Amino acid sequence: MSRALLAAGAAALIATATPAAAAGVPSPIVAPPDKIVIELATVNGSGCREGTAEVAVAPDNTAFTVTYSEYLAQVGPGAPPTAFRKNCQLNLRVHVPSGFTYAIVQADYRGFAFLQPGAWGQERANYYFQGMPQTSQRTHTFNGPLNDNWQATDRTEYADLVWAPCGEKRNFNINTELRVNAGTSNPQTTSFMAMDSTDASVSTLYHLAWRVCPTP
Repeated sequence: MSRALLAAGAAALIATATPAAAAGVPSPIVAPPDKIVIELATVNGSGCREGTAEVAVAPDNTAFTVTYSEYLAQVGPGAPPTAFRKNCQLNLRVHVPSGFTYAIVQADYRGFAFLQPGAWGQERANYYFQGMPQTSQRTHTFNGPLNDNWQATDRTEYADLVWAPCGEKRNFNINTELRVNAGTSNPQTTSFMAMDSTDASVSTLYHLAWRVCPTP
């Protein structure tokens, strides 16, 4: 075979190889076939006393939900001075099938807000693996008047994802915060923002990205 043909064949192989494979980086997958399990290791914060937060994994392993039952910040007559801000830190023990790792590619936060004209509310969140730097905190602001469900989405580009270390067991931490400010609203009125619901469809949804760990 001529050198020209060999060179052409090599070029074709390089062109058809995926960037991940060419760089020695594991390729992404949809989800591992075996079931993952997520347990609440610890729960701390004024917005989620023990027993008021639950975690459930989607059947196809592509996401998990967190549902709260007492997560509400409010201002107005009768509200304690500290009620304007509520927070929650969840420490999750995530069991994934051997040979796989995961990252959070998108988080959808949902709840209900009743904000008087001139009042505003905020939802803040970040998350990180135990022993690793926190992700940047993202803030979403909602202005009154508002009397409706609210939703905020945080999405991370694939190249910027923070992956769980392969071969190590590190808990996953989620920090969230709700804050309500009366602003210029009538001080005799009440405003609140909640991330809880008796309706299971109103919950926080974390979308998972998966890939195969490199062979040792």
